[in-house]
Amino acid sequence: MSAAEADAAFCADLVRTRDFDRYASTLFVDAGTRRALLALYAFNVEICRVRDQVSQPLPGEIRLQWWTDMLAGGGHGGVEGNPVAAELLRAVETYKLPVEPLSRLIEAHLFDLYNDPMPDLTALQAYADATASTLLSLGARLTGDTSDATGHLARHAGLAQGIAGAIAALPADAARRQLFVPLQLLQSHGSSMEEAFARIATPQLRAAVGHLVNEARAHLATAFDLLADLPPAGRPIFLPLALVRDDLKRMSRADADLFNPPARSRLRTLWLVWRASRASVPRTQRSA
Repeated sequence: MSAAEADAAFCADLVRTRDFDRYASTLFVDAGTRRALLALYAFNVEICRVRDQVSQPLPGEIRLQWWTDMLAGGGHGGVEGNPVAAELLRAVETYKLPVEPLSRLIEAHLFDLYNDPMPDLTALQAYADATASTLLSLGARLTGDTSDATGHLARHAGLAQGIAGAIAALPADAARRQLFVPLQLLQSHGSSMEEAFARIATPQLRAAVGHLVNEARAHLATAFDLLADLPPAGRPIFLPLALVRDDLKRMSRADADLFNPPARSRLRTLWLVWRASRASVPRTQRSA
């Protein structure tokens, strides 16, 4: 196995281990696109897990700055010994990916390093747009689609995915006293940050989370409508929306357990993505 092949295998294993939802969707794209997509998703895994690798913000900022400098082409020399960086640069060069969205993704994740609460829904949407929407938009570019229409689709799809992710992460975030559910939204429903940290699913907290679920479902409905016009070659990039729909369906149930949600098995994940890959996309806003 060559060094380049080893780098690609490393990225595939990293995404399969750390982000199986996205990994499952890559099984339905062609080999060349899949390798680049796995590099993009492996990069995202590396950025997201910085928060778990440090105990203080400063070391985390240094790690994130390394990635920013690497993308800018200076500061740290080559990428030998870092298979994710090597594969990402290969994808950027091969597919002429813009670096600026990747840098914005890194910058957005600076928020993860601090325990400041997400202030409001606007801030959460900006975070989701810079992270989840960016990954989808760049994924679409790998298929050759740079249209404004697909960018619009990626934005709504990423907002749905990002908001659903914030809800799903509530148990882990609460355990480390971090809050991605917007503080203003909690307060408007009569809940509080401390209530979330205490892992008490009061009616007020449920109402705030329910508001977020409805927001995500609205974006998902728009995304599915826009997906109907997407050329078939680009649709596999958006297969994770089937998993977002499944998550939101569970989260919207009145008896949903906010702090001990059931884990979706890998087999169910693969089945949902496979079923979505075989289905047509009717213009019926099927997000429920």
